[in-house]
Amino acid sequence: MKDESGTMKPPIRFEVIAQDGDARAGILSTRRGIIETPVFMPVGTAGAVKGIRPQELESPDLDAHIILGNTYHLWLRPGVETIRSCGGLHRFMSWNRSLLTDSGGFQVWSLGALRKITEAGTEFRSHVDGSLQFLSPEVSMEVQAALGSDIVMVFDECAPGKASFDEARRSMELTARWASRSRDRFDELQRDGADTGYLIPNAQPEENRELTASSNYWEHGLTSSSKHWEREPTASSKHWERGLIGSSNYWERGLPARNRIEDAQHFSGAQALFGIIQGAAHRDLRRESLERTVEIGFDGYAIGGLSVGEEKSVTWDVVDDLAPRMPSQNPRYLMGVGTPEDLVAAVARGVDMFDCVLPTRNGRNGQAFTSRGKLNVKNAQWASDSRPLDEACHCSVCRRHSRAYLRHLYQTGEMLAAILLTYHNLAFFLDTMRRVRQSIRSGDFLKFRQEFIVRLSESED
Repeated sequence: MKDESGTMKPPIRFEVIAQDGDARAGILSTRRGIIETPVFMPVGTAGAVKGIRPQELESPDLDAHIILGNTYHLWLRPGVETIRSCGGLHRFMSWNRSLLTDSGGFQVWSLGALRKITEAGTEFRSHVDGSLQFLSPEVSMEVQAALGSDIVMVFDECAPGKASFDEARRSMELTARWASRSRDRFDELQRDGADTGYLIPNAQPEENRELTASSNYWEHGLTSSSKHWEREPTASSKHWERGLIGSSNYWERGLPARNRIEDAQHFSGAQALFGIIQGAAHRDLRRESLERTVEIGFDGYAIGGLSVGEEKSVTWDVVDDLAPRMPSQNPRYLMGVGTPEDLVAAVARGVDMFDCVLPTRNGRNGQAFTSRGKLNVKNAQWASDSRPLDEACHCSVCRRHSRAYLRHLYQTGEMLAAILLTYHNLAFFLDTMRRVRQSIRSGDFLKFRQEFIVRLSESED
C-alpha cells in the first residue's frame, strides 16, 4: 500500500527516542498499537500465556502490549482451519494488542531424531498424534498469514550451541536460503490478501471486522504451493459472513484509545516480517548471516540460536559482536533470552526485544523472581513468613498474599499457587523493563544496572 506521494507504507515503524551508551529506548508502532522498547514479550505458545487471563495481561500491573504465539503448536492443534474460521488468532484468543508468532523452526529442531531436515523443509512426527507432518518456509508463512499475527518470523534452522564450524555453516546457509523463500512467499500472501489480521488504516472497527470476515483469499483456500492446505472454508466459518457472533462485543469497541496509533494512515495495515541471524558460536558465520539477511531486507532482525547449550560467555561474545552491526533503524530481537539479569545485560548491548518462558514456567514450579533474586516458595523457611514475595514489588499478589500462604498453596497442590506465582513473575519482568526504559530516557542506565545486579545477588534462599 502506498501513501499519497507513491511511497510504500511500512507495516511497522521503529524510532529510537533515547540512548545511554549502547542501550536504546524506542517506540515500536504496529498496526495494533504502540510498544515501548526495550520490551519483554510474554510467551503464549498455544494461544495462551499459561495461567494468565488476557484481561490480566492488559491490567495496570502487567500492561503487556505484545505477546507471542507459536506456529508449530497452533498449526498442529487446534489447526489452522479452526483459527482461520474464527477470524484469526487475535479473535480466537480475544487479544486486541500486538502478536508476534515464531515460525516453528526452533520447535522442529528441538524434536531431534523425530525430524528430518532437507532443502525443501522439515519432515517430522507430530508430538500430538504421531502423524507425519511437513513444515517449510512456504507453509510457515501460510500458517502465520492465517494466524494474522502482527509480526511474522522467517522459517529458520537452528544449529546446536556447540556445533562445529562446518555444521554451523551448513545450517546458516540453509537458513539464508529459507529466509529468501520466506520473504518471497510472505510477499505473495500479503498481495493476495491472506493475512487474517489485516487492518484498514484509520478505519472504523466495523470496517475491519467486515474485512476479516470476507477475506477473498480465504474463500478459495491456500494456493497450490502447499497442497496440504488446499481446502475450502468449513461450514463453521460461515458465521463471519453474518458478522461477529454475540459473544464478540469486545471487538466492537475497537482498539483501546490509549493504544491506538494516531497516524495510522501512514501504515500499510499488513504484517511485518523479521529475519533471523544464525551461525552458532562462530563470529564470522554470524556476520555473514547478518549480511545475507539484511541483503534480503526485513522489517526487523533477530538473533536466533542462542541459549541452546552454549556457555553464557559464548552467548555474550556473539551478542557483543553482532548487535552493533545490526541495522540501527530496525528493532533488534534476542530470541529466547532470558533471566532478568540477562535482559538488562542484553539491553546494555543495544537489544530491543526479548521473550522467554522462564517467568511462567518457573512460576508453575514454585519459583518467584524478585528484586533480591530467586525465591523458592517450597522451602520450609517460608512456612510462617508473613512478608510478600518481594517487598519492593507493588503487584496485586505482593500487595495481598504472604510467602506462607503461597507456600501452603504450592505444598497442597492448589492450582492457585501456579497462577499467583506466574502473575507475580510476569509483573516483575515487565516492571523491570519499564524501569530499564525510564533509566535510559533519564541517562541513568549504568547506575540502574549496577544497583539492579547488586540487589539480585542478595538472595534470601
